[in-house]
Amino acid sequence: MKQVLFVITSLAYGGAETQLVHLATRLKSRGWKVGVISLIPPKAYVKDLETVGISVFSLGIWRKLPDPRHVLRLARIIRKWRPDIVHSHMVHANLLARLVRPLAPIPVLVCSAHNIDEGGRFREILYRLTDPLCDLTTQVSRAGVERYVRVGAVPRHKIRYIPNGVDTERFKPNFEDRLRVRKELGVDGFVWLAVGRFDFQKDYFNMLQAFARVIHKLPDTILLIAGDGPLKKTMENMTRELCIEKQVKFLGIRRDIPQLMNAADAYVMSSSWEGMPMVLLEASATELPIVATGVGGNPEVILDGVTGFLVPPRNPEALAKVMLKIMNLPEEKRREMGKAARKHVEENFSVNHVVDMWEALYRELLERKRK
Repeated sequence: MKQVLFVITSLAYGGAETQLVHLATRLKSRGWKVGVISLIPPKAYVKDLETVGISVFSLGIWRKLPDPRHVLRLARIIRKWRPDIVHSHMVHANLLARLVRPLAPIPVLVCSAHNIDEGGRFREILYRLTDPLCDLTTQVSRAGVERYVRVGAVPRHKIRYIPNGVDTERFKPNFEDRLRVRKELGVDGFVWLAVGRFDFQKDYFNMLQAFARVIHKLPDTILLIAGDGPLKKTMENMTRELCIEKQVKFLGIRRDIPQLMNAADAYVMSSSWEGMPMVLLEASATELPIVATGVGGNPEVILDGVTGFLVPPRNPEALAKVMLKIMNLPEEKRREMGKAARKHVEENFSVNHVVDMWEALYRELLERKRK
């Protein structure tokens, strides 16, 4: 039985964490022995993983200052498990897994970057300096691959594109969910949805300014925003300043995203930068037409003019223009875009297809080691 040990910065309700859980649980069902290590105390998914027999560990890191004891603890877990593959996710876990390699037997180390920018030039330099300690770096978007090569974070021959995958059985159209959730939320008319953390990357400043323009032209519309984060209060205040507080509903953290997506008529994303956002894959699988900024891997998910529309980042006027364009389309045309979106993700980003890619990569790297 092959063994894989995943190392991730955190276990929370985020895109990278969701991908890890998809991959871990499906590899377990395919006969792999799987373990997961979170650098900081986990906030989500522990029960989901342990229920299917996946061990979850935490290094208990709670402050930003480096501590050699964390390196030693990670090394002890690896020495006890003796995995065939160590697969790390997100920048802190990637760097820590590389540093621990001289202290523990790791036949193959794969490091996955989940964003086109993981925190600035210093981290990219650290990636380059520690690159000899890993076998391969992966990126979730082709744009991310090209950027990491261009800035010198990873040499081209040691980086590969493997996209995120979406569970198309969990995310799919459901008319009963649509009716129920709209009734529960008390919404009518055209409903936009956004899901994501309230931080600078998601640029909700841009979205709210655009939505204020939309309401000026077509007032019978609602914007639902699901998520939490440090800028949430600022955004709530901004809706009052823009006089759109009655048309924007802040839903907080939701556990019913598939149902919530069914309640919407279209999806909107205003990010300044991205990797390959899970929410765009999920919205596409739910047959929602999408308006999003053309950053990172977004153009790989959204076929401009076919499944949605792409706009420049930090441009509320452009964002409002295409939101209005979606709203003014005949309902049948929006339905066609949604069906094309689901077909696109089924063919390219289904979770089982992506797990096949990971399993093939693991076997390739292990075979290379044996030669």
